[in-house]
Amino acid sequence: MGAGIIGVGKYVPEKILTNRDMEKMMDTSDEWIRTRTGIEERRIAADDVDTADMAYVAAKNAIENAGLSPEDIDMILVATVTPDRPFPTVSCMLQARLGCTKAAAMDLSAACAGFMYGIATAKQFIENGAYKHILIVGAEKLSKITDWNDRNTAVLFGDGAGAAVLGPVSEGRGILSFELGADGSGGNYLYQEQFIMMNGREVFKFAVRQMGESSVNVLEKAGLSKDDVDFLIPHQANIRIMEAARQRLDLPEEKMSKTIHKYGNTSSASIPIALADELEAGKIKDDDIIVMVGFGGGLTWGAIAMKWGL
Repeated sequence: MGAGIIGVGKYVPEKILTNRDMEKMMDTSDEWIRTRTGIEERRIAADDVDTADMAYVAAKNAIENAGLSPEDIDMILVATVTPDRPFPTVSCMLQARLGCTKAAAMDLSAACAGFMYGIATAKQFIENGAYKHILIVGAEKLSKITDWNDRNTAVLFGDGAGAAVLGPVSEGRGILSFELGADGSGGNYLYQEQFIMMNGREVFKFAVRQMGESSVNVLEKAGLSKDDVDFLIPHQANIRIMEAARQRLDLPEEKMSKTIHKYGNTSSASIPIALADELEAGKIKDDDIIVMVGFGGGLTWGAIAMKWGL
């Protein structure tokens, strides 16, 4: 039995902050944001809604979508760089709130690549027989660490949560290969002090190169070629970076997920939110070959090739 995604869920806040709204807050323009990032609007959580609150809704939906009960979950992994507090972890808070009384719980911190790190970690536990069902959540309230006076970063980020349940799937389906990586020497290009700090030019160069390379690498590890790919779900950070990854795989535009215009960059929540959206839209079908790839602060990166279905 392989390990695959058997349920998904998401949560995005109700409040929409558009580019036009941003124009009133700082020296920027809708055209500038759209042409350079692909973002048209982003979701912002209310003051009384924190990361764990968003993670709870996404996780609850994923468990229900998998046809499981909270007691069926053996482990909870939460990828986040915006926990409610240093401890208890968001995963422990979720464990109690969801009623997953049998589940171990821990948080992962790999920035925007966190969900990929979570999937790869969960795969090991399931395939070695230690656990059967693992809940992986990417959840971020980036609005609380965004400098709303910095037009270079403020226009990029949004809040939200996405979740997936990993469990046993039939032979030949599920996670076929993965790649995780890090380059700590580039950590000063994207980091947090009080707020998110970024050297946009250096991050862009790194991401364009790494997203494409990692996508090709996981296909090679799985014994697949570009022609086998049915759908690409890249980290929704910047439309130009996403396009570079799509072109590296020689995919037509309709085979790449694009949610950045609606949600902006939601860090570790980006890929699972996009996955949930595309499944709801019917763009992913059984036996489709999916590539998910992301990068983030650290610098970190991760990619997964999988064959969809139970």
